[in-house]
Amino acid sequence: MKDFFIENRQISPNHAPYIIAEMSANHNGNIENAFRIIEMAKHCGADAVKMQTYTADTITLNSDKEEFQIKGGLWDGQTLYDLYQSAHTPWEWHKPLFDKARSTGITMFSSPFDTTAVDMLEDLNAPAYKIASFEAIDLPLIRYVARTGKPMIISTGMANDEEIAEAIDAAKSGGCEQLAILHCVSGYPAPSSDYNLRTISDMQQRFNLLTGLSDHTLDNTTAIASVALGANIIEKHVTLDRSGGGPDDSFSLEASELKHLCDASRICWEALGKVDYGRKSSEEGNAQFRRSLYFVKSLKAGDTITPDSIRSVRPGYGLPPKMYENIIGRKVLTDIEYATPVTFTLVN
Repeated sequence: MKDFFIENRQISPNHAPYIIAEMSANHNGNIENAFRIIEMAKHCGADAVKMQTYTADTITLNSDKEEFQIKGGLWDGQTLYDLYQSAHTPWEWHKPLFDKARSTGITMFSSPFDTTAVDMLEDLNAPAYKIASFEAIDLPLIRYVARTGKPMIISTGMANDEEIAEAIDAAKSGGCEQLAILHCVSGYPAPSSDYNLRTISDMQQRFNLLTGLSDHTLDNTTAIASVALGANIIEKHVTLDRSGGGPDDSFSLEASELKHLCDASRICWEALGKVDYGRKSSEEGNAQFRRSLYFVKSLKAGDTITPDSIRSVRPGYGLPPKMYENIIGRKVLTDIEYATPVTFTLVN
């Protein structure tokens, strides 16, 4: 399983999960909102902000035929063209947004939806690429992105294991050497019961790649739980205002929730640690409160220790309780006071 870097940030099982704040269309057509989302993501502790690079004409056709109409869900009643026309990030915004991210000190990259988007992002020196779930079956696009030599993350919503393998093969055959995949459910929003997070562990073993989670649930529980199952990357949609009325606002995290995700996922990763049965630093001061053997009555030198002479009690300055049978029947070497810890120096 190869580690890889996006700019100076290493992504690996030995590092806290890489947190991607997906801006998507949540700028709601206002570049100032996009600038504020970048600032928010940095302030909350995300590693990167991700955008999407397409126009309505590069992603669909301007048609109102039945198959181009959306029925049900968040975007019910719109045509695909109308949805993407309203939701896209204008290409002339890309340079100002990349400049803003660099000046803010946070990584920015994008999901390209066709080769012209890749070319434009290359002109902006994008440090990495994300293949969206709906494009995971576009193998020519994956190969085109792979030829940039940049790190690539492929989201796998709706893809079965065979399709995931084909996408991975396309990336590798195209020359991609730094590749990760994201377990994903392409529902907006998606119920946590659909996520089957144990799939993450299976994906890691099956494909031998860094694996993460693209999470479309309404809170952070699923994403944080994924860290315990080995997720190295977490992607979540973010917004300035969930009630803002934008295409993705309703299932996106606001600032306080994004900060909680960043903090909690890192705490979860730290808690995983390593296999370690030794006494921990935080336990050292409490070792005295473990049980041990104490004399519970006064004895004279030469007296025999009987079952009513000693007990297992707190604190822990005497012999361990497992020595109880070994001590019964022995004689004390000196006078013993009540509440004296049992030690081998006091018995024969």
